[in-house]
Amino acid sequence: MRAAQVVVLGGGFAGLETAFSLASTVDGRAEITLVSNEDAFLFKPNTIYIPFGLDPARLLIRLDRPARRRDVRLIRATATDVDPAGRAVRLAGDHRVEYLGYDFLVIATGAAMAADEIPGLADHAETIWSPDDMLSLRARLLELVARAKRGESQTVLFAVPPNNKCSGPLYEIVLMLETWLHRMKIDDRVRLVFTTYEHGYIQAFGPKLDAVVREEFAARGITGRVGERLVRVDPQHASYESGHTEPYDLLIAFPPYIAARRFEGLTSDARGFLATDLLSRRVQGTDNVYAPGDAGDFPVKQAFLAFLEADAVADDIAMQILGTSRRRGFDPVSMCVMEELDKAAFAQVPLELTGDPEHPVAVRAGADGAYRVGVSPLWRLGKKALAVYLPMRFKAGRPFHAGAPWAAMDASLRVMSTLLART
Repeated sequence: MRAAQVVVLGGGFAGLETAFSLASTVDGRAEITLVSNEDAFLFKPNTIYIPFGLDPARLLIRLDRPARRRDVRLIRATATDVDPAGRAVRLAGDHRVEYLGYDFLVIATGAAMAADEIPGLADHAETIWSPDDMLSLRARLLELVARAKRGESQTVLFAVPPNNKCSGPLYEIVLMLETWLHRMKIDDRVRLVFTTYEHGYIQAFGPKLDAVVREEFAARGITGRVGERLVRVDPQHASYESGHTEPYDLLIAFPPYIAARRFEGLTSDARGFLATDLLSRRVQGTDNVYAPGDAGDFPVKQAFLAFLEADAVADDIAMQILGTSRRRGFDPVSMCVMEELDKAAFAQVPLELTGDPEHPVAVRAGADGAYRVGVSPLWRLGKKALAVYLPMRFKAGRPFHAGAPWAAMDASLRVMSTLLART
């Protein structure tokens, strides 16, 4: 039988997990091609450490070696168009254009930031998205520290504007910054203010994590304001829909999300995210195109959920290639560890779609003991363990959720979440 042609667009979490999971299950019954506009995978969750001194090069994994190990064809190019009827992708790269046919297409091209949606945000704020953004923030923080050490009072304003549905890294940075300043004994000269359009902190993850953030802000002297929709940024102050203005010396923001690439001919929402079936992540109106991770329309954009979505995609494709039954569909149970430098918060959150555009996801009704949140210095060890485990797996061309190593990691996380969870 002819090997199925599977094309995966994107070399991030969802793309690599899909490719490596398929390579591990289809037993040579598929030829897998990975198309990436970068030659290395970026371990993006740990870019939060770059402003505090981490070398960005330590977060990169070259794609060529793991691709060879799994017999995955790697093409350095950008996908510009998809022809669903002709089952082909138009690629542009290295001054050439070519068309790549497929039997199954996985669009894992991710999300991007749209800072220009808020007037003045791109000009006056330090944004967090890329390693270059984080390096720029590092330089600004060092300038702020120098001024504070000279005795100058400073205000750092953090802002989550509308259309950002998962701003966890910004919460990490404000908590890490407070710890960092405290260790330098200049925290009394730097006022930290955090504003978000949400009605609760990290609203998608429910009341337990909101309570944790409120307690941490109160203990650390961080001023927090919810329900504040940022509408304009000027050189020295930010303006909100309520009429409130907030002065700042340094503004740090996580801009609104949009799809990194829009593909005509495929159903998407107003922000370019592809409309998908929840269980399989198959793009609506197609029988062979999938969108796991940030490229799809699941509202929360997060690495752990991207893995779960990619696993569901790999299973659906493998089911069709091998003629087997479905092993698992996408079950949106988020897991995250929120760094604070002195300790960390953990959250396991079963999610469900609400159908409400203003509050598109919520903690699943009846989640009970499956909804777990806790704070402990031990969770920093858990985060460090994940930062070792994931690169190890991807360097070997292996999926994140598979095999004995993941079984051991998963068991450890379950024990820790049970013992350290709040009641």
